[in-house]
Amino acid sequence: MNWRAVWAIYQSEMQRFFRTMYQSIVSPVISTALYFVVFGTAIGSRIQTVEGISYGAFIVPGLVMLALIMQGTSNASFGIYRPRFVGAIYEILSAPISFFEVVLGFVGAAASKAMFIGVIILLTSTFFVDLHFAHPLAMVLFFVLTAVSFALFGFVLGIWADSFEQVSLIPSLVLTPLVFLGGTFYSISMLPPAWQVVSMFNPVVYLISGFRWAFFGHADVPIVASLVAISLFLAFCLCIVWLIFRTGWRLRK
Repeated sequence: MNWRAVWAIYQSEMQRFFRTMYQSIVSPVISTALYFVVFGTAIGSRIQTVEGISYGAFIVPGLVMLALIMQGTSNASFGIYRPRFVGAIYEILSAPISFFEVVLGFVGAAASKAMFIGVIILLTSTFFVDLHFAHPLAMVLFFVLTAVSFALFGFVLGIWADSFEQVSLIPSLVLTPLVFLGGTFYSISMLPPAWQVVSMFNPVVYLISGFRWAFFGHADVPIVASLVAISLFLAFCLCIVWLIFRTGWRLRK
């Protein structure tokens, strides 16, 4: 294992992250604070509790999961697309480092950024609500698995994209609706029966439900189903990344 090469890629990505601090860190924190003000205070004053949990605390797992999914995807996709755009990807591919080390550097950095933002948002939420962790180990497990899985997904997206517009296409048109309709701000049990059935086809429901169970011991779907869902998605992304480097798809012209 060429740890020096992995560290070089990782450090380069992290330095870019901190160079754009206002966009990378300040912006999501302000957005989350606004969510708490709008949903937690304005709507929360009308919805006192959900499943016995104060509404302000109920939305915290969904907001953290929103940050992990969006930040993991966008950081990884932009991180690998940028060297493709400027042609530096050929220098990386011709360097004496394995494909695994390349993925480890880029995906590790993207997952670290997403978890960094997730922790900040979690800490920010403590200024608004009191949080209790029913299953802290499960919370860490979902936290890490989600960040790594969507960093891998973003890595695939960054290799697939042919323009900066396509880099932001999937997060804007697919991920954002799935997260907002995945129970971030409500419990699936609050929906009419027909929409509850439709929601079960949204994979993000299983992630938010599992993460919320780690906080409050309450979930819309069985915790085993949530673990299976995130594990399958991680395995799927790993297979796609392996196929990309195996075939050189979009990497070699």
